[in-house]
Formats: sequence, structure tokens, C-alpha cells
Amino acid sequence: MARWCYRHRLVVLLLWVGALFGVSFAGSAAGTDYANVFSLPNTDSKKAYDLMEKAFPESSGDTDTIVWKVDEGSVRDASVQSRIEPALNEIAGTEGVGEVTSPYAAEGGAAQISENGRIAYAQVTFTEQANAVPKELVEDVVDTAQNAERDGLQVELGGQAITRVQEAAQGTSELVGILAAAIVLFLAFGAFFAMLLPIVVAVVALGIGLMGTGLISHVTNVPDVAPLLGSLIGLGVGIDYALFIVTRHRRGILRGMKPEEAAVKALNTSGRAVLFAGGTVVIALAGMLVMNLRFLDGVVIATSLTVVLGVLAAVTLLPALLGLLGMRVLSRRQRRRLAAAGPEPEHASGPAARWSAYVERRPRSTAAVALLVMVGLSIPVLSIRLGTSDQGNHKESTTTRQAYDLLAEGFGPGFNGPLQVVVDGEATTGLVSSIESTEGVAAVAALPPANGVSVIQVVPTTSPQDVETDRLIDRLRDDVIPAADVEAHVGGVTAVSKDFASVTADRLPYFIAAIITLGFLLLMVAFRSLVVPLTAAVMNLVAAAASFGVLVAIFQWGWGTEILGLGKEGPIAAFLPVIMLSLLFGLSMDYQVFLVSRMHEEWVHTKDNARAVRVGLAETSRVINCAALIMMCVFSAFILSGELEAAMAGIGLAGAVALDAFILRTALVPAAMHLLGNSNWWLPAGLEKRLPHLAVEPREEETEPAMESAASVVHGFIRTPDGEPIPGAAVTLLSKGGRQLDRVTSLADGSYILSVPAPGAYLLATTAASYGSRARHVVVEDGPLVYDVELAEGEVDAVN
Repeated sequence: MARWCYRHRLVVLLLWVGALFGVSFAGSAAGTDYANVFSLPNTDSKKAYDLMEKAFPESSGDTDTIVWKVDEGSVRDASVQSRIEPALNEIAGTEGVGEVTSPYAAEGGAAQISENGRIAYAQVTFTEQANAVPKELVEDVVDTAQNAERDGLQVELGGQAITRVQEAAQGTSELVGILAAAIVLFLAFGAFFAMLLPIVVAVVALGIGLMGTGLISHVTNVPDVAPLLGSLIGLGVGIDYALFIVTRHRRGILRGMKPEEAAVKALNTSGRAVLFAGGTVVIALAGMLVMNLRFLDGVVIATSLTVVLGVLAAVTLLPALLGLLGMRVLSRRQRRRLAAAGPEPEHASGPAARWSAYVERRPRSTAAVALLVMVGLSIPVLSIRLGTSDQGNHKESTTTRQAYDLLAEGFGPGFNGPLQVVVDGEATTGLVSSIESTEGVAAVAALPPANGVSVIQVVPTTSPQDVETDRLIDRLRDDVIPAADVEAHVGGVTAVSKDFASVTADRLPYFIAAIITLGFLLLMVAFRSLVVPLTAAVMNLVAAAASFGVLVAIFQWGWGTEILGLGKEGPIAAFLPVIMLSLLFGLSMDYQVFLVSRMHEEWVHTKDNARAVRVGLAETSRVINCAALIMMCVFSAFILSGELEAAMAGIGLAGAVALDAFILRTALVPAAMHLLGNSNWWLPAGLEKRLPHLAVEPREEETEPAMESAASVVHGFIRTPDGEPIPGAAVTLLSKGGRQLDRVTSLADGSYILSVPAPGAYLLATTAASYGSRARHVVVEDGPLVYDVELAEGEVDAVN
């Protein structure tokens, strides 16, 4: 497939460009129909909602609030009323506004004025729900209301529709993330076109994914946060997957391969790993369905769609682009050096190799420091509290936050989140009086029965996100309502949020067990080991705890939220643990597979655990760290999205990726594997026979010997630079893919002889005690090849 895409690059490009423009046109024409549907079967708030629908079957539009405050005097003063009333009348006459409830109305208006007379509010009901209200209409309402301001008169607005007009421009966070990723890629590659490739591939896939999500929102419920999460995940994963393949392609060219062969080899190795990694991420995301929460179904659709398209673009669009670029995927300096000095040697060197050697020398201290950091960051998770953010968590500069604070100041903190006690029948006087006397209740108002259903409005003394409000809901459900001997249920936005958090917390252990078990089974099959997947499972739990500890410290404890411009501290969004755990599992699997697959390959060839861990870490840590840095840039940029939930997800995932890549995969995991020794690769014989074989890397092509020629040999002498023979040196012949073909020990005169299955290119590796190692490519023709090797004392290990 890679070769076909490379050779038919124009066809592939036209197909992708056609898909992008086609889906974009359809998405622009159809628009979006996002809906936040919290379906919580068998919960008390859901029963209350069903009764409310029975009482008020007419669908009403979104209701928002205009709040004003005077510094001196009263809102009843003629000077204030003469400015506010014309604005309210103008808003009421605007097309798209159904009703405006004014505090200056003769009947019932007094309740909308605070006791001290300095704060009042009016309610604006639109004819449509918040997502369907035109943005221009909302902006007109905001402008009209705030034009009534003067010195000493403050006017603010709150509500879902108002929130939409103060959101940051769509695409800002994505653009910043792309620019940051471009800088990292340019520093890693040093070539402009190589830097562009992963970004182009990711942006094309993301564009189709987001437009596709908008189209899907017309046929199923997709929450409005789903596109943001899809962007966050799809952009990071898309760039990373293309990075793995481009890195392998460039390495192949630098080591002497033709561009087409390098592309085919890159797709047939790293491309397979990308398919495996993308599949595990999608499986992890689909694990959210275990929660059985309809709100998460749309999130699964949006995120999985962007990941799948990112994988498809990486394995089809990317080889086509590589075909267009040819040698220009290298920088000019690299091309000149390749032409002048020939192919680069195949060995890892630099900081990655030195760090790998350090971990091998000091595994205990490395593991202890890494574990101490992770445990320290995990401590705040012990106080995690799940909930739902509201306008009280917005930035202080926003009109919605100021309206929220004014209502809390004038009518009490519980006014922003009233409860509804919904009675199937007529509300008894005893129930109303019992609720009034309940601890934590500020005000109670019983509405007239409608269609056989009574509604009692209950205003708590504490804010919607306060833990005391949760306790009040429990008291009403467990004590007050059962004592009144009526069928009643507690509903309202605050009660729904509490039930959503409770249901999420109850089902979270099953979700964690499902994804950890899946990861264990996948890694056990891939690496033929029980200890490696067990280690990975423990590390995933440690990474999750540490990343949630960071989230709690920032968003729940408020360490830096205002400095970062993230608004006021509050509970962690209830859906966030599920989404973060899904992504963390998927990304951790990516890094774990990339790291351990190289270790496993070396273990299979040498049966030397220390060497396998050292070589695997030295050769993969740089790419893992580069990929993680890109992910961190993309995720962190979502602080600019203007949505608290997206900022939480961005910071949480950026922290999780940083901890996973820089501490777990490059320090704690290899240190633990050094300490565990050969037991890393233990698998009971009976289980080995029953497990299916799953190879991330392609099977090596067996080279058949020529029909009329016998197997050839490589022979020669192992000597010092002075010509002295080196006895006892280990000489190994390896295939191009790294499979050991023959291994001998040099004799007393330093001679050796290796059998070769057929003519071709091989790797000859020589190692001797106190002399270091040397590895060189050899090409065997039809006859025997004479190849002498010189080893110097203290020579650098060229293999590693």
C-alpha cells in the first residue's frame, strides 16, 4: 500500500483534498446541532426532570439574566429606572426574544430586587435553546443592556447564550498549538519541508474530522465540548504519528536507501506501529461506553473519528507527500553531507545513550527519585471532588462571572443554583414547612400545581458547587421527603450535576479495570511476558494519579488559576477523569510499545536483559521525548480555548504526557526493568503455546539461497591495531532486520568463520572484553568474504 501511494501520489492527494473540500462544504451548509444531553437513568434528578416535562410540556427557549447594581441609592430610583426600562423594552421587542420579566412589573416584580434595593435582575427568555440562538442576536442584547450603564450603575449579563458570545475565537488554541509543534519539529529535523509534513497530515485529518463531527451532530447527540476535545486529541496524535514515520523515513535515506525504499520501509515498520497505536487509542476511547452515560457517546464519536482519520492520513497521505518531496525531506546540509561522506553509521549516540548507560549503572537511585516525584504529585488526588463548573468559575473579567457574583451578593450564593422539589400530585403544607426548616435552606416558594405536578423552588444558603449544597440535597432526599410520605424528587441543574458526578464516581472503577485489563492483555500478547504488562499497568495508574494530583492543585485548590487566566477554583469536571484516563491509557500504550518493542527485539537476539533495556532506551527515548513535547505544546495551547473544561483537559493531558514520557518511560520503567532482570520476559510455557502471535513489526523477509550455489561464509581475523590476535571475541552475523544468523568465538590466533545463508547485505558485530564493540555492514557476493576486524582497548561501543 505504501508503494502504491508513493507512486500514485497525485491520485492520493486529489482524493484527500476532494474529501476535505467536500466534507467542509457539506459541514458549512448543514451547520452544527450540538446538544448537551445528560441522560442519567434511575437517578432522582432524572425522575424530577420527567415530572417537570409532564407539568410543562411546552418547550421553552433559553433563559438568561440581566443584572444591575447601583453604588448609591436604590434600583427603584427614577434615574435608574429611566435608563433600564427602555433597554428592557427594546430587548423585548427584538425578534428572537420571547419574553422579558422585569422587576419593575406591577405583579411579582418586587421579588427580583434585593433586600437592600441596590441589585435587581430581569430574565430574558429566547425563542430557541442557547445553541440555536443566533450569535448576532445575543450580541445585540448584550450591547443594548450595557449601553444603559453610567457612572454608579453597573450592568452585567449571565446565562448559556451570553456565555457563547464571550468565548475565544474558534481555532485560536489549535493555531497556537500548531505553531508550537512546528517549532519543535523544525528543531528536531532542521528541515522546513520535513517540519511541514506532520503538520499538513494532522491538519487535513483534523479538518475532515471536525466537519464530520458537525454533520454527525444532526443525527445523534454530540455535546458542544466534543469538537474541542476532538481537536485536542486529533491534533496531538496526528502530528505524533506522522513524526514517527517521517523520522524512520529520514533515517533510511541518511543510511543510504533510495527515497521510495525508505518510505516503504518506514511505512512497513513505523506505519504498522502507528496502526497498532491508533487502534489502542480508539479502543481506549471506546472504553468510555462502559460508563453508559449518553453525554460521553458524542465525545467518543468526535475523538475516535479524528484519531482514525489521523492514522489513515499518516499511512496514505504521508507516503504520497514523501513521494512529492523526494530527497528534499532532508535539509540541504544533510543532502550535501550524504553526497560527500556517504551513509551514516547505524548506532545511537549522544545524550540518549549516556542517559541510558547512567540508568543501567544506578537503577535503584533512578527508580527511587522518579517514584518519589510521582508519589509527591499524587498526594492532592486524595481530596479530588467531582462536579460541574458553572459561570462562577469564569474569569473575573467576563460579564457572566460578574453577573453571577452580583446575584450571589444580592440574593445569596444559592440563588445561582436553585433546587426544584417536584411532587407527583399536590405539595402538602407539611412538606413545604419541613423544607423551610431544613438546615441549609435560604428560601422556599411553592408554585401552583400544573397537570397534576407541583414544584417547590428551594434556594440553598450555599453556592451550587459548595459541598454543603450536596449535603442539603442528600438531607432532602434521605430525610425530609420520606418523612412527608409523598412521592417527590429533587431536581434542578445543581442536583443533575451532583447525580452526574456520583454516577461517574460509582462507575469509574469498572472503567479503570476494563482499560487496564485490556492493556495488560495486549502487551502480554505483543511481548510474550507477564511482568512487562504488569509493570505497564502499575505505571499507568501511577501516571493517572500524578496527573490528577496536578489538576486538583491547579483547578480545585486554585494554585495559579487566576494567574493563568483560568477563572475561579472549583470541582473537577465529572466527565474529565473518564476522558483523561482513556487518552492516558492510549498514549501510554503508544510510548510503552515503542520503547519495549525495541527492548524485546534486542532480548530475542541476545538474551541479555541489561543490554536489551540499555539499547532500547538509547534508541527510542529521543523520539518519545520529542513526540511528548509536541503533545504538551498542543494540549497546553487549549488554555486559550476560553472553555474551562477544555483548559482542564489540556493542562491535565499535558501534565500526564510530560510525566509519562520524561519520568516514567525514560527513568522509572527502564530502571525497574534493570532491577527485575530476566524475569521481565518470563511467560509460563503453557500460556506461551496458547497465546496468539501479534507482531507489531513486519516479519523479516527470508532470503532464499541461490539454487545452484551453496551457502557462503565470512571469515577473517580479530586483531588489535598493533596486529596482535584477540582470542575469545564474540562475532555475530545479523540480518538487516536485526535477527541473529550465526555467532562464534574467535580462536587463539584471532580467526573466526561465520556461515552466511545467501548473498546479500548483513551486519557484523564484534565484542571483546576490555576492547569494546564494533559493528559494520558487510556485503556478501557469490563467494566467501574475507573481513578482518580491529578492536582497540577502551573503544566506544559503536552498537549502542
